[in-house]
Amino acid sequence: MVLRSKLRGKRLKHDKFSFVRDELCRLNKANLYRRLNLISTSKNTAVILVNGVASINLCSNDYLGLSQNKTVLKMTIESLSQISQCSSRLIAGNSNELIQLENKLADHRKTDRALIYPSGYMANIGVISTLANKLTTIYSDEYNHASLIDGCRLSGARIEIYKHNDLDHLEHLIRKGTSDRKIILTETIFSMDGDRSDLQGIHNIALRHNVITIVDDSHGDFIYDQAPGPGLASDGLHIFDVHISSLSKALGCFGGYVAASEQIVELLINMSRPFMYSSGLPSHLCSSALAAIPIAYKGNLQERLIRNVTFFSSKIDHIGFNTESYRSRFRSQIIPLVVGDEKLTMQFSKALLSDGIFMQPIRYPTVQLGKARLRASITATLHLEQLKIALEKIETIGKRLNII
Repeated sequence: MVLRSKLRGKRLKHDKFSFVRDELCRLNKANLYRRLNLISTSKNTAVILVNGVASINLCSNDYLGLSQNKTVLKMTIESLSQISQCSSRLIAGNSNELIQLENKLADHRKTDRALIYPSGYMANIGVISTLANKLTTIYSDEYNHASLIDGCRLSGARIEIYKHNDLDHLEHLIRKGTSDRKIILTETIFSMDGDRSDLQGIHNIALRHNVITIVDDSHGDFIYDQAPGPGLASDGLHIFDVHISSLSKALGCFGGYVAASEQIVELLINMSRPFMYSSGLPSHLCSSALAAIPIAYKGNLQERLIRNVTFFSSKIDHIGFNTESYRSRFRSQIIPLVVGDEKLTMQFSKALLSDGIFMQPIRYPTVQLGKARLRASITATLHLEQLKIALEKIETIGKRLNII
């Protein structure tokens, strides 16, 4: 018994997975440890159960509430004849619904073709790693999403990071560059700050220097191209060479897509590994998006969303939160409440949840160290009374924790 105990201790001492425990311990000490919450939806995505607690949902990307739209749900159910095509589209997984949706998305983007990927993440890494190689230089905004960053890394290209929304710095880097193939990579609305790119300015730079432009419009697609009013996030979008977006944000569905020229789409079909070696998006999920698009085109949901954004953002400004670059005249549905300290950010989120407000802490590596924040995602399904309750709790707890 004693010998067995000594051997067990020896095995533990030289455990080949000790690095896993060490890394988890490091993350915990740095207040960067992440845990999954159990989420249950109700009849309205504005209120959900988080670990069994009813909470006003300020974390959803279902911006127009279409994930629970009755027409979309009905179409999805009626089209469900099999769970999945269970194969790559190049082998045995293509479907008429996929083709219909791609045609609809190409029309939406005013491009030759569109190509659907199983997720927005896969679309980003698939497109970038196909269009760029070691002879390419990619000029990437420093606040670009992780999926864009990962696509750059997988491509093997030289990566030049330009200061966030700093077009003078972007052009300076391009002038210094010597690569024959150059790509500018940006988002329309940045996912953690809620501000937008100067798409026309980027296009002008690209024209002067013969540079390919790729834009991720996941957080603006089907919102600002359908919303009323001037100064929309989608201004100038049509002049970009490659458009990448998500079906799981404004449309409330699932999947990602790219819209571009005929030749670019053909190249992706033949060389984009995430497309070639993944099962196609299930047909019933394509039917979901096909049902959601005409509803999004009506524009009434965008009006409700903008009303909520205007109300919430003006009150947050009055309360006195640091919203970082969220200071331009344009206000998106992504509103960051920058705290800075990671531990304090987690305390803030936990205290809000105990009072029935669900806002997740956003920390490194999603944002820079020392710029941790809560990110409010405003949706059309939220009622003004719910927003008022959330704002009251945010202000009360923010003052209690000396954040404001």
